[in-house]
Amino acid sequence: MNIVIVGAGEIGRHLAIDLSRRGHTISVIESDGLRAAELERKIEAKVIVGDGCSINLLAEARIGDCELFLALTSDNTVNLMSASIAKSLGVERVISRVHPGLQREEWLFDFRGHFNIDHIFSSERLSAIELAKFIRNPDSLVVEEIARGKIELQQVKVSPKSDVLGKPLREINFPGRTRIALVSRGDVHEVPNAETILEAADIITIFGEPRKLRQLVESLQKEVSKKEGPSVVIFGGGEYGFALAQMLESWDCRVRIFERDVDLANDLADKLSNTTVINADATSLSELEEEQVGEADFFVATSSSDEDNVMTCLQANSLGAQNCLTLIHRADYAKAISGSGRHFGVVAAVSPREASRREISRFLTTENFHVVRKLGHGMVIETQINGGAKADGKKVGEIKWPEGCVLVGLLKGLHATVPSADDVLSKGDQVFAVVANKAEKKFLKLVH
Repeated sequence: MNIVIVGAGEIGRHLAIDLSRRGHTISVIESDGLRAAELERKIEAKVIVGDGCSINLLAEARIGDCELFLALTSDNTVNLMSASIAKSLGVERVISRVHPGLQREEWLFDFRGHFNIDHIFSSERLSAIELAKFIRNPDSLVVEEIARGKIELQQVKVSPKSDVLGKPLREINFPGRTRIALVSRGDVHEVPNAETILEAADIITIFGEPRKLRQLVESLQKEVSKKEGPSVVIFGGGEYGFALAQMLESWDCRVRIFERDVDLANDLADKLSNTTVINADATSLSELEEEQVGEADFFVATSSSDEDNVMTCLQANSLGAQNCLTLIHRADYAKAISGSGRHFGVVAAVSPREASRREISRFLTTENFHVVRKLGHGMVIETQINGGAKADGKKVGEIKWPEGCVLVGLLKGLHATVPSADDVLSKGDQVFAVVANKAEKKFLKLVH
């Protein structure tokens, strides 16, 4: 695939090297001459020094042959403008990295629609999501966000204590706008229907708004229901820690943040409603002891220093913290710590670079849809309703969907939901569906 990347900082450089190694044709535009020269020595790619919004430089990067455009600088304006220009020049798929503050405002303004960009993401939010998975859903096997984070996918194991055992799905009163989309029993994976009966130890793939999913998970796993959310201590109140705290607040977690900078600590206290902000240095063992960090269910290190993150996790673990998670900016370090970290108390290490790479890798296709996640003998597909398609203008319940297909998400402009039978599908709507391999072509014929 022909790929143009604007920005060779931490994220852009990591992706350029990875995509080049996979055999893609890469062109990179980077404003810093030293950074560009360093990258050019590492990969077989066309590396251009200059402004990613320059039409001349975009032409030099062979924008006319580009199949995927990635704007990955640390500057919102450069990313949004260069991606918008690339789309106007005919690039099929454009993706822009943005500051998490901008992404948090998506519910107020449709940035993607305004700039005609296919996808936006922030590495900080992606990393916070990865960290939050271990805290919010410790008993879930898989957690994934879709539809701008408004809908969540989880995989859970049905408990032998669950009240749903032995009943067909049509007799079970699940929370509204949630879906059981896949039932896996051993090597058999089934997109269920109304007559499907759940058994103990079944692996269930479910979708829904996160809070409603919590109710569904509790009905499937009786023993994981808790009156009080877990106690979480976060080291570092920068964008990573702030994004994580916001997510955990909505999940009834008891959150405390250590932040040594007094101005930032005060800012956090103003922005977070149910989080205790401690203006102290968490690298100090005495500060951790004073705040009784050893009693926390989770200790999460999210500072900008990999060394400080690992050391504070070691200290928290020595004090008795049950689970330690850490942010590691160097992807190779994160892999090493994830592989052996449990020996010294770190249950997971998350790399922003690797989280961004995984997010973008699902767009490495020339098809007019992309696979969000593969599931057993099927997949979660994201695609757009085309004008004139059989599904265009019809209610979800009026369409004869192929066997082995279930809609799990509908994105209309800024509004995302798990669709009901009465929801009308229209040209330009983004739909998410769990589709068995055998039903893929039939499903795509209905929406394209």
